[in-house]
Amino acid sequence: MSKFSKKMQRRYRETKRSSLAVYLTLRILVLICMIIQILHGSLTNAVLCGLVLILFTVPTIIEERYKIELPNTLEIIIYCFIFAAEILGEINNFYHVIPFWDTMLHTMNGFLCAGVGFSLVSLLNDKSKNIDLSPFYVALVAFCFSMTVGVVWEFFEYSMDKFFQTDMQKDFLVSSISSVKLNKKDENQPVIIDGIQSTTVHTKYGDYTIDGGYLDIGINDTMKDLLVNFIGAVVFCGIGYIYLKHNEKQGFASNFIPKVLRS
Repeated sequence: MSKFSKKMQRRYRETKRSSLAVYLTLRILVLICMIIQILHGSLTNAVLCGLVLILFTVPTIIEERYKIELPNTLEIIIYCFIFAAEILGEINNFYHVIPFWDTMLHTMNGFLCAGVGFSLVSLLNDKSKNIDLSPFYVALVAFCFSMTVGVVWEFFEYSMDKFFQTDMQKDFLVSSISSVKLNKKDENQPVIIDGIQSTTVHTKYGDYTIDGGYLDIGINDTMKDLLVNFIGAVVFCGIGYIYLKHNEKQGFASNFIPKVLRS
């Protein structure tokens, strides 16, 4: 092994110290959470903690198996995203306690999925002698990849709510609706109802009163999730485009773009 290679590997290990510190800290917190869940008899949450520990190893597996360097910043974002989604969001109920927790995670998801799509195309572009894609095309493919993942996830949420009666598509209270169903003349002209303060649902098991307005059961949540996914994807694709366009190997964009490890 050349002196140059040893120097590069030493520098690579040194730059990984911060992500390693985050990894070890979050791993310890997950192990503590797992023990607490076992003591409380919540085996489902304990299994979820085990899944999180497995997901934490994915970045390292990708780096070692495919010889790809994940920048510190991107790797830390991945670890924090997994921890925030599963441990804080699911087990500690941050989705309910903190109003914008789900929105924040969907934005990060759009960002990270754009990163995955960008990396797949960019690395293929770098390795191939017959392919030379423009920076705009790579960014566009990454954007489409991220939005596709976001749409498929919304399909999953809808399916779970439809067939298993979960509530993954969170409800929204709205004070106005417009619907052609309310048009008594059967015309294609929506009837608008404003200022809704409460609604009552009549069922054979009893009545339910919903204070605060009309209960929207999914569409607002779905569109909000796709919108913030769009924002996250656009942000990453903008960073990736600048990285390729201006060849910023050591600039700000390099903190988010995976690179092939050279020997």
